[in-house]
Amino acid sequence: MTLDSKLVTLLDIDPHEVIIHKYGSSGFATTWRITTKLPSGEEAQVMFQGEHESLKVLRQCLPTLCPKSYGYGKLDDSSTRYFILTDFFDKSAQSSKEKDVYLVQKLAKLHTAPAPIPDGYTKRPFGFPCTTCCVETPQNNTCSSSWADFYANSRPRFIMKQSEKKNGPDTELSSMVETLCSNVVHGLLGDSHLNSGNAITPVLIHGNLWGGNTTWGKLPGMEVMEQIVFDSSACYAHSEFELGIMKMFGGFGREFMDEYHALVSKTEPVDEFDDRLALYELYHHLNHHAMFGGGYRSGAVSIMRMLIGKYSDS
Repeated sequence: MTLDSKLVTLLDIDPHEVIIHKYGSSGFATTWRITTKLPSGEEAQVMFQGEHESLKVLRQCLPTLCPKSYGYGKLDDSSTRYFILTDFFDKSAQSSKEKDVYLVQKLAKLHTAPAPIPDGYTKRPFGFPCTTCCVETPQNNTCSSSWADFYANSRPRFIMKQSEKKNGPDTELSSMVETLCSNVVHGLLGDSHLNSGNAITPVLIHGNLWGGNTTWGKLPGMEVMEQIVFDSSACYAHSEFELGIMKMFGGFGREFMDEYHALVSKTEPVDEFDDRLALYELYHHLNHHAMFGGGYRSGAVSIMRMLIGKYSDS
């Protein structure tokens, strides 16, 4: 039996490196076991380095936000396996009832606290000093002094190239991404427009914050459980960029967002906030389309059609 191309795409594997065995039984389906190679050491190294550096800088800003990473690298007893070593968080401890440990409070502190300036820079750039992975995608974090330039080049344009490497050419989608980046992004996010023309200050964001990447837990030094985050893809960015994936995958209700915005005001122009949020959510639709194909394309197209129709001059 050969593995169907749909499963090859979904798993992002080499179909020639797969072993399939009939496994188990079911009264209504046929079940199989698929054995394949793990991601290469180079991919694991990049992913673990990005996670390590993300956790390190997040803890510099807010020590109770996430577990500490002690290190990453290649295992001595294996030439192909890599590791990352972090704090264990105890999920059986007593929960705290203090309001200041709720995630909304921590997120607001993260987005308003002065983030450390990366080594080699005189001020915080937009971007990040190393590659980070959003889910499994290595991201282009090349630093820039312009938020609009960084977002256009390192997020939609970059992920579109990754998508075409994996899924093949897509003239319509590629054209829409280019129109969006050329005619919409700078209009919505340009330095002379956003924040009433005052420069946006890069703040540290988690970068992959959805309901599945946060939990209640007790880290070393904590007396009770607090809400903590993990699986970070940190970036120096516009604070509202954080909210795009939070909206896409949920886990944060209206009460959470109302309390957050009571602490972190929406950027001017406020009446464009929903469109900026859609623009930021778009990246994650494109990223998931690059990884999994399928229905994520239609979500991306829907967002781009709306924004291009509303803001494009062409």
